[in-house]
Amino acid sequence: MSDLVLEARGVQKVFGEGRTEVRALRAVDLVVQPGEFLALVGPSGSGKTTFLNLAGALDLPTAGTLSVLGRDVASLSRRERAELRLRSLGFVFQAYNLVPVLSARENVEFVLELQGAGRERRRRAHAILEELGLAELADRRPAELSGGQQQRVAVARAVAARPRLVLADEPTANLDGENAETLMHLMRDLRDRHGMTFLFSTHDPRVVDHAVRVVTLVDGTVARDEPHTPERPHEILPRIGKARVGAEG
Repeated sequence: MSDLVLEARGVQKVFGEGRTEVRALRAVDLVVQPGEFLALVGPSGSGKTTFLNLAGALDLPTAGTLSVLGRDVASLSRRERAELRLRSLGFVFQAYNLVPVLSARENVEFVLELQGAGRERRRRAHAILEELGLAELADRRPAELSGGQQQRVAVARAVAARPRLVLADEPTANLDGENAETLMHLMRDLRDRHGMTFLFSTHDPRVVDHAVRVVTLVDGTVARDEPHTPERPHEILPRIGKARVGAEG
């Protein structure tokens, strides 16, 4: 089995047919190594979100091969793809996508319950909320949290089960500058502490500032693939929750 987190070879994705046909991806080649912090950038319509959906086994390529954690997603059944998402992948969305009737802790516990964590799920949910500085907000529902706090809960939910690959689609789009910086530092810290791989789709230079590799998509193809040195040194913020728990961010 390959040690690569992701390997795309000649990946194409076509939506519609005939006059309505749209070629979202046009033969993308991309390899992602364990522990990378990689930003997919490019203009709107360049194929970033489409590629993330394929990487998350939410959709299948029209042509080419895409392997995630050594498994060709096109060869998997629907049930097997769902199991891959549940056990090995984490998702962070622009709109947070928290369950409104559940508390922050219950939102995190929900994924662990699906995995069969049993009695351990409460302890594990508390541990990740504490790690992200959210322990004092555990009993609040999403409507009682600021946007920055909701997105941090969404990250906690995504990483609670220690996935090997975290896919984040425009995770800072609804955040102000300070909260975007906080979120990126926290995710870098998670990568460093737990060896997770992060793949972002973004227009946000604040995300690119923290990436260690930047891949530019243009018209559904890889136009550039370059290593990147973060403009700001990585700073672990272990007490960020205590400092900001009552803040609006």
